[in-house]
Amino acid sequence: MDVEEYRSIISNAIEREIESYTFYRTVREKVKDENLKNLFNELAGEESKHRKTLEGFLMKEPGKLRFDTKRDYKIAQMLETPPLSADLKPLDGLVLAIRKELDAMQMYTQLASLSVDPEQAELFESLAAMERGHKARLEDIYTNMAFPEAW
Repeated sequence: MDVEEYRSIISNAIEREIESYTFYRTVREKVKDENLKNLFNELAGEESKHRKTLEGFLMKEPGKLRFDTKRDYKIAQMLETPPLSADLKPLDGLVLAIRKELDAMQMYTQLASLSVDPEQAELFESLAAMERGHKARLEDIYTNMAFPEAW
C-alpha cells in the first residue's frame, strides 16, 4: 500500500465519522423523546472519539502501520453512502443509522484483518466492536418502534 492510498483510506474513514457525528447531532435536535436525544448525543460523542483515533493514524508514518497488502479489501466500495438527512421519518432515520454503523463495523473489521501488527489489529477490532454495539442498540430501538405490538 503506498502512502497516498493509505492516507486516502484513513481520510475517507475520518469523513465517514464526521458524517455520522453530524447526522446524530442533527437528529438529536429533531427528536422529542429525551431517551432518543440522549442516545443520539452519546453516539455523536463516540463518533467524535473514533475521528480523533483515526486522525492519530493519519499523523503516523504509513510505514509504522502494517497491513497485508496482497488482499483486496474493497474499502472504496463501502465508503459511498447516500447523503445523510434529518428530514427522514424516525424509523427511516434509524434504518440509515443502522446501515452507517454496519458499514463502519465492516470497514474496521476488514482493517483489523489486514493488520499484521497485533496492537494495531486490536485497536481496529475495538473500533469494530464499538460500532457493533451501536448497531445493536439502534436495532433494538428500531424493533421496539417498528413493532409496538410486541410490547
